[in-house]
Amino acid sequence: MAERRLPVRLVIALSVAVVLAVFLLYTSFAGGATPSIRPSQLNDNIAQQVTLAGIVVGEVSGDSRAEGMHFFLKDFDGDTTVEIVYKGRVPDLFKVGRHVFLEGTMTGPGTLEGDLVQGEFVGIEDSMVTKCPSKYAPVEDEAHPES
Repeated sequence: MAERRLPVRLVIALSVAVVLAVFLLYTSFAGGATPSIRPSQLNDNIAQQVTLAGIVVGEVSGDSRAEGMHFFLKDFDGDTTVEIVYKGRVPDLFKVGRHVFLEGTMTGPGTLEGDLVQGEFVGIEDSMVTKCPSKYAPVEDEAHPES
């Protein structure tokens, strides 16, 4: 009986498939090099670009195209806030109380005084993303707030 050898094309195709699978695994686990943090963690990440996550609180002022839009972000589960300066496209769902994710860097000392991080977080243009509200979350009735 003659032995069958694997065709060269099959070996090449399998090799390419393995290389692509390794690349896909690498990019999914190690490819996201920008750390995601909350306002209370900014003092440890002053010099590097990070993704800041929090809830928009307070008054929103300024123009996102001219001098920059100014607002505050608060921790999801704490009271620490930081001032944000952002220029660029503002998502339609952006408003006070909404969850926001923003890439940028911290300017200023970044130290915590009370619940306020000293300095400003300057967002990278067009990097703001808002979290969509869940259609399954209960809507709070303003006429009959729960006590």
